[in-house]
Formats: sequence, structure tokens, C-alpha cells
Amino acid sequence: MTELILIISLIFQYLSVPQEYVFPHEVKFVERHSYEDFDAEVMLQRNGPDTWQRVVMVIPRDAADGPCPAVVVPFYFPDAMLGFDILTGEALPRYAGIEMMAHLAKRGFICISAESYHLTYCPDSGKPRDDFSRWQDAADALLTDWPQWCGIGKLVADTRLLIDILESDPRVDNDRIGIAGHSLGGKMAFYTGCVDPRIKAILASDFGLLWEQTNWEKPWYWGDRLEELKAAGACNTDLWEYSGFKPFFLIAGEADNDDSRKALSAAMPRDCKTLFFLNHATGHRPPGYALEKGYDFLEKYLK
Repeated sequence: MTELILIISLIFQYLSVPQEYVFPHEVKFVERHSYEDFDAEVMLQRNGPDTWQRVVMVIPRDAADGPCPAVVVPFYFPDAMLGFDILTGEALPRYAGIEMMAHLAKRGFICISAESYHLTYCPDSGKPRDDFSRWQDAADALLTDWPQWCGIGKLVADTRLLIDILESDPRVDNDRIGIAGHSLGGKMAFYTGCVDPRIKAILASDFGLLWEQTNWEKPWYWGDRLEELKAAGACNTDLWEYSGFKPFFLIAGEADNDDSRKALSAAMPRDCKTLFFLNHATGHRPPGYALEKGYDFLEKYLK
């Protein structure tokens, strides 16, 4: 237990928001769009002293019947989690099949997502939003301004702001908030779900639980801090233990595999019944049946 406390203390040393990173909590409503299964509300939320994140919140048609369960769906582009561009109505085939917000709204969940900090921390970079180098630029700027912080810490901080919006909305049942994400969104979902007690269940798809499974060393995640974590014997299962082994469904496919399950199983008590695992082994993108199993898991713990 002492070793875990030391490891968690080290993780939070870099994960936590710097004390000087202070800004007023503010949300501006922008517009509302209506669709067959849900309404989509677009907002701007302050996520730093000089920055704002664009937020999309989806409300199912039956939300008026009473407070609904809700799911935070972190990703770098919220419209992708709907499968179309809200402003133009244009389909986004690149994200076909993983439109988690649209899927969950049809199951009666209020959902929320936002642009990630590669777009918000350097909003005037002049580069197209799909230019991957924006991640490096934003991470470099963040670490220059806040060298005591790290990229994954910023991702978690911005995601937790979305929970603040849900908590303040009377349409949301605050005792039934979960989180779900794929790939980068899976990283954000796992970390935020483990550290924020307001999240009751975590669904993550192929984010690479183990250090060697994906690019945790990139500056927009842990960067140089990763070697210090490795030297201390830290691993991501420590965060799940810190959460009290919160209900967690991991969809594996490429980055995650049976090694992920073995690591999670080794970390949890023998009588723990909160781990759910599915390895579709068909590549990085989850097939529909795998996501449906994940959504069933969220219904089990949030409805």
C-alpha cells in the first residue's frame, strides 16, 4: 500500500493542474441543432486563462421525461463522435462506425465532448485542424508555459471541465455519469474516469494500457516524465487501483491485447467483479458488436 501511495503521488505530481493555472469557470451557449434522435447544443467553455474549448452536448428526445444518465465522450474532434460536421451537415466517413455520441444518444444517454488542446492551446497557429503537427506545437507551448505539468494532465483537466457542465445541467442525473472513448479518447476516458470520483463507469477502446503498447512518450501525453514513472515502477493499472477498481470495460483490438487483460487481472483483488474485457482482434477500430457490448456495460452501471 505504501508503494502505491508513493506511485500515485508521483503520477499526480505531474497530472494535477498547476496552482497558478487559474481562470473563471464560464460557459457560453452558441447554437442548437435538432436531428431525428437528439438535439445538439454547441457551447464555448473557458478551459484556461486565455483559451476556450468548443463543446458539443447531445440531448436525446426523451430527456424531458426526467434526469438522464450521461456519458462524457472525449475525443479531439467532437463532431466525429456524431459522424457528421454540425456546421455543414457533411458526413465524416473517416469516423464511420465509432460515432459514440450518436450511438449512446439513441440509447437515452446525454453525451458531451469537446475539442482537445492541440486546437485550443494554440488556436491561431494558422495550420489546418487536421495537421498532426499541431499536437507537437501545442505540447511544446504548454510545457514552455507550464514545465511542471504534462500533456495528459491537460487532456484530463479539459475533460473534467465537461463533467462540470453535466453536473450543472438539471437534465442530467449526477449519480449516473460515465465516460467512454476510443484510441486517444480511450486514454482520456481511462485517466479521467480513474481520477474523477464523479465518473461511475469507464468504457475505453484500444488506447494501449501498457507503456510499450502505444506512444505514451509523446510530449502531448507524458513526454520525458514517462521514464521517471517507469523507474518508479508505475503503470496505468495503478490508476485503476486508485479509483477503487471502478467498473471498467476495455475493448482490445490492436494496441490493447490479452497482455492488457493480464495486467489488469493481476492488479485487482481476486473477488473483484468490475473488470470487463473484449478482444475483437480485428485491428484498431472496434467493430459494431464490440461497441454494443460496451454500451450494454454502460447501461448496466448507469441505468
